[in-house]
Order: sequence, then C-alpha cells, then structure tokens
Amino acid sequence: MASISSLNQIPCKTLQITSQYSKPTSKISTFPITSTNFPSISVKEFTNPKPKFTAQAKNYDKDDEWGPEVEQIKPSGGGVAVAEEEPPKEPSEIELLKKQLVDSFYGTNRGLSASSETRAEIVELITKLESMNPTPAPTEALPLLNGKWILAYTSFSGLFPLLSRGTLPLVRVEEISQTIDSETFVVQNCVVFAGPLATTSITTNAKFEVRSPKRVQIKFDEGIIGTPQLTDSIELPENVEFLGQKIDLSPFKGLINSVQDTASSVAKSISSQPPIKFPISNSNAQSWLLTTYLDDELRISRGDGGSVFVLIKEGSPLLKP
Repeated sequence: MASISSLNQIPCKTLQITSQYSKPTSKISTFPITSTNFPSISVKEFTNPKPKFTAQAKNYDKDDEWGPEVEQIKPSGGGVAVAEEEPPKEPSEIELLKKQLVDSFYGTNRGLSASSETRAEIVELITKLESMNPTPAPTEALPLLNGKWILAYTSFSGLFPLLSRGTLPLVRVEEISQTIDSETFVVQNCVVFAGPLATTSITTNAKFEVRSPKRVQIKFDEGIIGTPQLTDSIELPENVEFLGQKIDLSPFKGLINSVQDTASSVAKSISSQPPIKFPISNSNAQSWLLTTYLDDELRISRGDGGSVFVLIKEGSPLLKP
C-alpha cells in the first residue's frame, strides 16, 4: 500500500459539513497535502469513497460564524464571574451602646421626667461610652466640635424649670441646641419655644477658652430674645392636659377662625422687627465644660456641678425616632 509520504502532492476535494443546526455553507477549501502534513494517513484511507466526517452540534446558534464544530472557550470555574455582595456590616459595640443610650431617653422630656431606674440605666450606658471614647483629647480635635448639637438628655437641674414650661397649656420647648464655632471660639446656646400662635427663641452667646485636652472655660456675654414668629395658619389641638385634667378646646375653634386673617397680617409686621439683645455680666456668666465623649454624631459633656449633657449632631440618624 502506497503511503502518503511517497506522494508529492494530492489535491483534496472540497468537503461540505452540515448538521441539523447549521446551513451547508461552511466548507474546507482545497489545499495541498504533503508528507509533513499527514505523515500517517495512507492513500487508501484518504481516497475512501465514504469518508467518515461527523458534525456534532452543541446547542450553538444557527448563524454562528464559527460553525457547529468550534466549541466556545468558557472561563474556568464554569460560567461568568459574578461579583459577590458584601455581607451587611455588623454594628460595633460603640454603635450599639449609642443606640441603647438614645432609646433610653424616650419619654423622659430630655431628662425632666426620667425615673430613678431610667437615670441609673442612662448613667451606666454613659460610663461605658466614656470608657471607649474615640477622641481622648476633644479640644485637640476642634473640627469635630463644630456645628449644631441638639440636647437629648441632661441631669442639670437648672434647666428643669425651663423644661417644665413645656407642660403648660399650648406651650412647649421645641428644641434646645448648642452651636460651636471653633474658628472664632464662640458658643451659642438656643432654646426655641412653640405655641399655637407663635414661635420664639432665647439665645445666649459666649466665648470659650481651651484649658486642657478635655476642658473649656465658657464666658457668656450676651443674651438675645428672638422676635416672635406668628404662624399664618393657627393650629389648635382638640384638648390639652393641665393639672391632670383634659380641657376641651373645641369651643375656641370658632374664635380662632375669626381672628385668622388678623393674625396673618400681624405676623408680617412683627417678624420684621429686630430681636432684643441684653448684656450678661453677673457672677453666673462663667462656667467650665468637660467633654468626656466625642465622635462625629454624639457628644457627652459634664458641667462644673457634676451634671451631664448628652447632645446629638444635627442631621444624625440618632435623632430619628
């Protein structure tokens, strides 16, 4: 049997490969076969009238330009790589303590109505947070002190008469805040009162000096009584509680509606007036404040009388109920 190595060249016929998944368009063009190309194929085998060529389709698209015999290369690992989602981050111990502390303030009216058991729980949580203070030298991190801080809780009895005004009919303390500007060393304390007819504020301005890594000395120099801002739309509650009794206010609604237009015009004239300023120069105009815990959303401070203040930075999720 003559082997293919003894032949110089044998033309190869054009072969057509078809399958049930592709059109008979893929062809193998005539090309020369030499001994170096197929050294082990005999002439008999090559000229067999019934060549055994099989085209096995593997679910390829009919219009696949590579034909049914070319298998696409897949990345190792079987399939396209998909980025895994990171598992939710577990809250740290400090975050859990802060959440517990803020939750314990619920129903205490910033500390005025806190029971002895609640106060004990709050003191315990505050002590734990102070031991984990991430800012051991707050006065050396003044940018963290910047901004408006909302009072959430205090044990300072000097504020209780002010807070108790919120129990009077139609009057409530809407907000107590402290704004710090570390560039000008100015502290501004503000109390906002709200009622059915107007809102107003009392503000004190003070300067502070750094005395230690945790302590600042505060000197108040000016008080400001804000111009009452009458509401254009007067809202009257259905009833109020006073001295343990509920007082029905529905009979007053007709009267309120009759003066609605008058109140609207008065609001515009009063709101254009400047606020009232007065100097503060008595012996109580100075105090010091010790910051025992500070991060970007929570501040714990202690006053010179041992009282504690817990403040939350404006915009913090901790302020949401």
